Amino acid sequence: MNSPVQSWLPSFISARVFGFFLATVGAVLFAGKAILVKLTYRYGIDAITLIAFRMLFSMPFFAVVAWREARRAARGELPVLTASERIQLCVLGLMGYYLSSFLDFQGLRYVTASLERLILFLSPTLVVLLSAWWLKRPVSPRQWVAMAVSYLGVILVFAQDLKQGVGSDVALGALYIFGSALSYAVYLIRSGELIKRVGATRLVAYAMLVSCVACLVQFFVVHPPSMLIQPAGVYGYSFVHATFSTVLPVFMLMWAVALIGAPTASLLGMIGPVSVLFMAAWLLDEPITAWQLGGTALVLCGVVVLMGGGGNRPQPKQ
Repeated sequence: MNSPVQSWLPSFISARVFGFFLATVGAVLFAGKAILVKLTYRYGIDAITLIAFRMLFSMPFFAVVAWREARRAARGELPVLTASERIQLCVLGLMGYYLSSFLDFQGLRYVTASLERLILFLSPTLVVLLSAWWLKRPVSPRQWVAMAVSYLGVILVFAQDLKQGVGSDVALGALYIFGSALSYAVYLIRSGELIKRVGATRLVAYAMLVSCVACLVQFFVVHPPSMLIQPAGVYGYSFVHATFSTVLPVFMLMWAVALIGAPTASLLGMIGPVSVLFMAAWLLDEPITAWQLGGTALVLCGVVVLMGGGGNRPQPKQ
């Protein structure tokens, strides 16, 4: 059976080729988030303000999708959510998008964009470890080797950042981002069963709306409304961040999964850390060193082996 996405594709475009295109471009756009955050920080704003603007500009897009999904449920095309499922969606939105994004943005104040992307790419290893502890799923020798290789790669880049920056700040930033990856790994595990009944589109739209509301509430609790007045550059970068590094790649990845499957889409997503290396060098003047290239190669090899070992093939954090 053809995917619904294929129904509006021109006959001369292969569904598989288009799926490869969506997954690749989506991965690069997602990875560009770290660059945009770094550029916005140059205006002297904090993580709470930065994430609030991102969610403020993202919210209308997800609200439209959520409204459409609610209408489908009202017409009987989708199952009506139970009270338990509504609570789970709220918790997942707070865990997978609000907390994870906040910790990620905090960490980007102290570490390079390249290191941030590599740490976030450890989310599949965290899913495997949490599943072994939480769901009692055994870890194969192949998975242990893959995880060891991945963490070695991050250690190489982390050591490089320690040499170039202030040690305690780099360590704090890495800890924040690791917490972000851990939070997202919990989200992936807990959303596995719920997504079968709720559906990926509805889950993402509702969870993102919960996250948007939480981020805005946090902003107004911490800051006065006058903090909404920012330089034009903050608005510009936040709008690009919301549209091109949040909303658009979320749906591009969803469509790519529908066309080529989650495992292939995940593997193509590994272009993200590589693209960050070159974008950071181009836009942030971050050097590309042999340590970074070696660490990136190790992390990518580890994730390839991990996802190739069967099972649920958890996707890296986007």
